Formats: sequence, C-alpha cells, structure tokens
Amino acid sequence: MVKKYKATTNVKYNLLVSDNLLNQNFVTLKPCEKWLTDITYIPTDEGCLYLAGVMDLHGSIIVGWAMDRRMKTKLISSA
Repeated sequence: MVKKYKATTNVKYNLLVSDNLLNQNFVTLKPCEKWLTDITYIPTDEGCLYLAGVMDLHGSIIVGWAMDRRMKTKLISSA
C-alpha cells in the first residue's frame, strides 16, 4: 500500500520570514552564542509526530527538544 503525501507547509499564510543572521558562519567562541533549530516529522502507525530540536553550535550539543502531534508555535516554544 502506498502512503499518501502529506503537505506539512501551509503556503496560504503571509508570515514573516526571519533574516539569515549566520550566513553559513558556524564558528563559535563560547557556548550559547549560536543556536540552530529544525523541525522534522516521524511517521508512526498512529499518524505523524513532529520533532523540534535546538542545538548549540559550540560543541554540537542538543539543548532542547519537543514532540507533538501538531506543528504549531507551541512545539517550537517548548523545545
């Protein structure tokens, strides 16, 4: 059985897009200087789970993460 494609981006909204402040400069001199974030989805038998993570570039340490069934602002804030 082929699974249906699930769109995770809603292009109907005209939301603000933040500037790229790092501009591919990933060098840090101290902890908590630069953080990266990302969101991905994990398919399960009960539907998709969304995982948001926050990584400190100094040492590549995960400093926060959160999972939820919906990709909302609360997910990013919780991470």
